[in-house]
Amino acid sequence: MLGASGTGLVRALRAGTQVWLWGSRGRSLTLLHAARGLHAGDGRPSAGRGPLERRPSLPAAAIVNSAPRPLQPYLRLMRLDKPIGTWLLYLPCTWSIGLAAEPGCFPDWYMLSLFGTGAVLMRGAGCTINDMWDQDYDKKVKRTASRPIAAGDISTFQSFVFLGGQLTLALGVLLCLNYYSIALGAASLLLVITYPLMKRITYWPQLALGLTFNWGALLGWSAVKGSCDPSVCLPLYFSGIMWTLIYDTIYAHQDKRDDALIGLKSTALLFREDTKQWLSGFTVAMLGALSLVGVNIGQTVPYYTALAAVGAHLAHQIYTLDIHRPEDCWDKFTSNRTIGLIIFLGIVLGNLWKEKETEKTKKKIDNRLEN
Repeated sequence: MLGASGTGLVRALRAGTQVWLWGSRGRSLTLLHAARGLHAGDGRPSAGRGPLERRPSLPAAAIVNSAPRPLQPYLRLMRLDKPIGTWLLYLPCTWSIGLAAEPGCFPDWYMLSLFGTGAVLMRGAGCTINDMWDQDYDKKVKRTASRPIAAGDISTFQSFVFLGGQLTLALGVLLCLNYYSIALGAASLLLVITYPLMKRITYWPQLALGLTFNWGALLGWSAVKGSCDPSVCLPLYFSGIMWTLIYDTIYAHQDKRDDALIGLKSTALLFREDTKQWLSGFTVAMLGALSLVGVNIGQTVPYYTALAAVGAHLAHQIYTLDIHRPEDCWDKFTSNRTIGLIIFLGIVLGNLWKEKETEKTKKKIDNRLEN
């Protein structure tokens, strides 16, 4: 045991020497070597995460860590140990499915479960594509250097085969929907493939992510109703895009220094110290669009109460945000799951309230006829 520890220490010291020799010009690459060296003594793959990646969702991380070791890199590639991204992809789908329910009825549970499965698969596929495109950049950023492809745990060919498997399963889910929804869902694949490239060419990659992540706001409605109603689906889609601009700009502030060094772009780098003003504007646009959705579909008191709660949550989130503290950015980013769930709860309760409103209206009409 002492020999193994000594070997690990020697390798760690070698890695530290590499950092000193390379200096600031090569620091990003040697950080990866140092992270690997610290774990070389026991033959385990590196867990060299930055401060933010040390805090995955505990139950999800426990599941991934308890899986057979050969599977773990693939599960981490799908980000199953960090399910917040899956939630943020799934929740706009739930809003749309909830809004499409008949007055007085709960959302279609079969559709919710189907879209939940699809969200896990498509988020995994999106992360795989992202890591394949970005593997050279990921090696240069401390927080992402331990991702499976960047760390060498999975080869590019293996990740490509794994991507094919995920997309095949996702296609199976899509084929359970009506023809209109199948075509609409297939159209999103172009966004999924091209989104990771946007950070190379524009300061608005968060907008591209919004277009991609909120496609379910269109697809959920069409899966239930057979086609999209523009008066509901378009403002709902727009509100989701505004929401993504809020949470992903906050997320991007974690990596802004590394992004600037390696030439990647983001709204965090574009907005800089004006970030809170921009986020406030996106919040107003999001709430305005959700209010328009409510008006167009005849939503009721619980829905608008939920929107007020969301507004208060976002106001507090933006007011207390410290864009210079990555830990705070991570906390604010993950709190957006609560926002999505509040909206979904407001939609469901508002829809159930419609039945009461309908019954009251019928009673008033009956009373007038009797009089």
